[in-house]
Amino acid sequence: MSHSHHTEDSCCSSKVHRGNQSHNHIHEDGDEHDHDHGGDPSAFKTYLPALVTLVMLLTGIAFDNFFDISAFKIIRPYWYIVAYLPVGIPVLKEVWETFKSKDFFTEFSLMSIATIGAFGIGEYPEGVTVMLFYTIGELFQMAAVNRAKRNITALLDVRAEVAHVLRNGKYEDVNPEQVDIGETIQVKAGEKIALDGEMLSEKGSFNTAALTGESKPRSITRGEPVLAGMLNLDQVTEFKVTKVFADSALSRILEMVQNATTRKAKTELFIRKFAKVYTPIVFFMAVALLTIPILVLGSGYDFHAWLYRSLVFLVISCPCALVISIPLGYFGGIGAASSHGILFKGSNFLDLITKLNVVVMDKTGTLTKGVFKVQKVESKIDEKEFLDLVVGLEAKSNHPIAKAIVEHVGKTDIHAAENIEEIAGMGLKGNVGGKDILAGNVKLLEKFNVDFDAKVKDIEESIVVVALDGTYAGYILIADEIKEDAGDAIRQLHDNGVKQVVMLSGDKTSIVKKVAGVLGIDSYFGDLLPEDKVARLEEIKKDKTRVVAFVGDGINDTPVLAISDIGMAMGAMGSDAAIETADVVIQTDQPSRIATAIKIGKATKSVVIQNIVLAFAVKALVLILGAGGLATMWEAVFADVGVALLAILNAVRIQKMKF
Repeated sequence: MSHSHHTEDSCCSSKVHRGNQSHNHIHEDGDEHDHDHGGDPSAFKTYLPALVTLVMLLTGIAFDNFFDISAFKIIRPYWYIVAYLPVGIPVLKEVWETFKSKDFFTEFSLMSIATIGAFGIGEYPEGVTVMLFYTIGELFQMAAVNRAKRNITALLDVRAEVAHVLRNGKYEDVNPEQVDIGETIQVKAGEKIALDGEMLSEKGSFNTAALTGESKPRSITRGEPVLAGMLNLDQVTEFKVTKVFADSALSRILEMVQNATTRKAKTELFIRKFAKVYTPIVFFMAVALLTIPILVLGSGYDFHAWLYRSLVFLVISCPCALVISIPLGYFGGIGAASSHGILFKGSNFLDLITKLNVVVMDKTGTLTKGVFKVQKVESKIDEKEFLDLVVGLEAKSNHPIAKAIVEHVGKTDIHAAENIEEIAGMGLKGNVGGKDILAGNVKLLEKFNVDFDAKVKDIEESIVVVALDGTYAGYILIADEIKEDAGDAIRQLHDNGVKQVVMLSGDKTSIVKKVAGVLGIDSYFGDLLPEDKVARLEEIKKDKTRVVAFVGDGINDTPVLAISDIGMAMGAMGSDAAIETADVVIQTDQPSRIATAIKIGKATKSVVIQNIVLAFAVKALVLILGAGGLATMWEAVFADVGVALLAILNAVRIQKMKF
């Protein structure tokens, strides 16, 4: 899945407030222009230009209306020009930059023409006010964007600055990007893990909030995976690096978040295209409003009055409320989701999830914990020898069932396995201690024509059946637990407009049926190979009225995630392939967060629609009044910047809502 590395851009102008509060303009040709607008958003100097202009404007209005001082009347035009400059110069610079890029019709150019025109006819306070309120709108937008970014980057600011690497018999402090796979890393109590790896110490306790959103400590023992971003809570631990820095779980999350704003919702894309057409149209309408009355009125034409009307028209028609609030609404939705441990890879999926009516789910690792325990061993040979041989084969697999068997035996001197082959959806084949072994489900033994006890098929729980040298040798019974919130997740999905929940699993149909009954799942299918899951999903998708999400966590779920309308991966312990392919990642591994994602999508869409209706309704009303000479520049300011401020405040609500 490819991603563009551009930052978010809005329609006429792209306004993204990054580190040094620069405005980023991405034009049709793809060029990026950075224009510095002041320092850190929290710094006083960011707000200083607006404060200077506000004080001078209020002082000027006071002298105009309350104090009859002749000296002020002399300097009045110059006073307002000086008041205009702190907020006007940055916008005029933007006009120059966009003109150089042959982009003539932007809210910057509309705002500049209107305010300079107001000065030209002596309406100084109105000209300053328009530009001041526009700047205040920008500051509100900046604050809202920063709030959304804080929600997102709360997950990302946990990257370790250094890694303590064992080199030449001693630990050295090294940049995590310079650490190789296989090297040993030491992490002290209170430090963050810099890279993904495998635990070498006996045991450790870690806070996984950066990756899962859950602050509950998690115990990790020798041989288990540890992930970059986890916080070591109690003692010095060591682990072996298994992935370079760029491939770590945390780096993947960071890339997802950075790319999320490049994939736009249809509403956002429409507004961008609309504004590119709308802005030049209203400019020429304003010109027509100034010139056509000359032909109609003749000698009764008042140039000053009609110029004022056309300038009012320009200010009202400026698309600020739309180009600021709509991308901000989606950005706020992505931020709100991130604060709940849900990562949307684009605002388009925020829109699409509101239409979701079918959810298809994997079982193991999605609805169940995927933490298996050996419950029973049934063998036709000595049990110890039986387990030693099986462990030799299973030790080479990362499957949860294989890990459960290895953990149950707890041996470190494992037989070396040779000629290992994984039979997709069935199990493993190999040679251990001179014996050919098959270990997997019943289908595996049937594939290799091994006779076995028919009663094995009646066992409901997960089992691993074993054959040695072509002869059935016994089975190992494994149990998995249903996640605590799985039942609640299914109920919430039904409550949020999902008409059908389907479970697809490679596990035995009898087990799948049992889990489906407990959770209240509408339909289920078991004994599925990866290609069977794809076929089932394609069958479901034949009905074009269905918007289908697939939720899974394993490598074998990747094809199904790719063909679903919305692929959702369990991200905390899910496979890299599943997380890369998915459109939405549930970092907490809680199925109940699927319903939370739907609620956030609906709330975001609702706010965006409210903002569109508000902007168009107010602008249409005041445009008519302005063209008829019934609206002044003050009403125009409200219709443009006032509506933009209301829309921004409305968009900010998403991040404060409880889901």
